[in-house]
Amino acid sequence: MTKIAIVGSGLIGRAWATVFASHGFEVALHDVKPEAAKAARVHIGKNLKELAGHGLVDDPKGSLARIRVAKDLADALTGVALVQENGPETVEAKRVLFAQMDALAPASAILASSTSFIMASTFSEELKGRARCLVAHPVNPPHLVPIVELAPAPWTDAKIVAKAKRLYEQAGQVAIMLRKEKPGFVLNRLQAVLLAEAFRLVGEGVASAEDVDKTIRDGLGLRWSFMGPFETIELNAPGGIPDYCARYSESLDRMVKSSEGLGNPFKPETVAEVMREWRGAQEASRVKRLSDWRDSRLAALQAHKRAAKRKPS
Repeated sequence: MTKIAIVGSGLIGRAWATVFASHGFEVALHDVKPEAAKAARVHIGKNLKELAGHGLVDDPKGSLARIRVAKDLADALTGVALVQENGPETVEAKRVLFAQMDALAPASAILASSTSFIMASTFSEELKGRARCLVAHPVNPPHLVPIVELAPAPWTDAKIVAKAKRLYEQAGQVAIMLRKEKPGFVLNRLQAVLLAEAFRLVGEGVASAEDVDKTIRDGLGLRWSFMGPFETIELNAPGGIPDYCARYSESLDRMVKSSEGLGNPFKPETVAEVMREWRGAQEASRVKRLSDWRDSRLAALQAHKRAAKRKPS
């Protein structure tokens, strides 16, 4: 049975453990705070039961049985094929952690970081085993949103990237490959552009924050739940993508340029404008309640997508 080490048992680490264990991998869970890892395993058990309720996991008890809490980092890395790191989001912390993992993990093991923004080249350059290091950035929560961005450093071995892709796909993930490093990778760069324009529209008084959300939730998001942006525009003109660009490129270009040079869209006064009419207190209990609701809806959507037939070519 292929062994996976999860280093860091927070929100993302717990989800990764859920992903791998539910797809037949043996998982060792490590955290600098042993009590946190033990609590994470209990939480993972709840995740697995909820997924089973949506038909997304066949054997929640068996899956949980494949997860163990490691005694220490060395124990967690014993005999593993892949290490999924979920530590602090700083270059300094990742340099320290990857140096430890590089020294302790088997020479054949892949060392992957879940970082959302930090490129692998910034924390792996000085490592003896730098050729086996890469970023494998998931989307929160990984056990419900299957995309994972594989972003190698310039010196990462192509065979390592291909091996990592196979492992993630065996775990039910949809792996995309970055051909070169780019800060923020693909998903967060796309998300950043959309968020920036959303904040500007509210800050300029064009629309309310709630109406901007409706535009995505009940408009673009419905298509985007099963089609990407290129697939979407292919169907918005009779001649496909070239026809769409011929018809609308000038208008789109003008809109994009109209936002250039406007400064930081997330400045305090714009945030204040968003919050002026936003419903609900911004507190941990509300975020937790809504996160649970989101996860339930994502599970139902994932179950629906699995049951749907493939689109025609």
